[in-house]
Amino acid sequence: MAKNILICDDAAFMRMMIKDILTKNGYNVVGEAENGAKGIEKYNELHPDLVLMDITMPELDGIAALKGIKQADPNARVIMCSAMGQQAMVIESIQAGAKDFIVKPFQADRVLEAVKKVVG
Repeated sequence: MAKNILICDDAAFMRMMIKDILTKNGYNVVGEAENGAKGIEKYNELHPDLVLMDITMPELDGIAALKGIKQADPNARVIMCSAMGQQAMVIESIQAGAKDFIVKPFQADRVLEAVKKVVG
C-alpha cells in the first residue's frame, strides 16, 4: 500500500518538486500546507504516514509545527527540510522528535532514502 505523505513548505515550487519526486516513486501525496499552522491542521485532518516539514515558514515555523503535531500524535513521523547552515535548527528539530532531515536543494535520491528509512 502506498504511504500517504503531507508536504509542508511555504514555497509552492518546493512542494511541487517534492511531490514530483514522491509520486514518481509510488508515494501518495495526500496534502500540502504553506505554513506550520496549516500543516498541523492538515495533519489532524488527514493523518498521513509521514510529514515533510520545512523549517523556515511564515505564521508558524516548522519546529513549532512539529511540536504541535507531536503533541496531538506522539507517533507522528516527520522529516524536516532545511537550507544549508541551519544546523542549530536541525538539532532542535531532532530533539523535538523529527525522524530525519533533508537539506535543500533537494537531491531526489536523498529525499527517497530519508522517506524509505522512516516509513519503508
